[in-house]
Amino acid sequence: MGKRILRGLAGLCVAVALYAAGTDAGAVLKAVAVLPAAEETPAAAAPAPAPAPRAAGQQRAPASEFYDPTSPAYERLQRADEALSDLPRDRDGKVDWMAALRQGLIKPRQRIDGKDGEPPLDLDVILRNTKEMPNVRFPHRAHTEWLACKNCHPDPFAEKAGSTKIRMEDIFRGQFCGKCHDRVAFITHRNCYRCHSVNRDGTPAQPPAVLPVHPAAPPTPAH
Repeated sequence: MGKRILRGLAGLCVAVALYAAGTDAGAVLKAVAVLPAAEETPAAAAPAPAPAPRAAGQQRAPASEFYDPTSPAYERLQRADEALSDLPRDRDGKVDWMAALRQGLIKPRQRIDGKDGEPPLDLDVILRNTKEMPNVRFPHRAHTEWLACKNCHPDPFAEKAGSTKIRMEDIFRGQFCGKCHDRVAFITHRNCYRCHSVNRDGTPAQPPAVLPVHPAAPPTPAH
């Protein structure tokens, strides 16, 4: 009640000031009408709609920050493992997105509006400063089929070869390649062979028959 009185007094003061300045009555009333309302106790929120009943044999969607449990469709949301069940897998059992692309199972867009963007760049770059590991073959085509060049150049990768220093610890921390890998694309931990794929003599490096177990796993990426 006190706030309503203060708001009324403030409106009256404004009206008197405008009237004294020679403003017509219509403008005075309009000025008072657009005064911001004071904070008042909000009305009780309407109760959330009850979720729709689940069909026989249908599993409940997992709890997630991406799902609104108050939605009437909450019980009918498709689980991620069901949505991805038909996609090919790599040797670690994760979704092989490039295989899914090659098989035509997915059709990613470069633009939200569906218009064609830049054509894929079919250019491989060999990174040779890899210490005792095989060289890294970076396939531009596998990346530009999904992304436009400006997603990576000039940040975080300068376009001049050899001008960007990339360390594995930085990748594990979400920098450089780690902006996508370990978060969206395939994980790098225990997948060294997928990038370090070229021997120093230029021959293909063969992945190990048994994946090495490192003494300490990289930090778990935040999603």
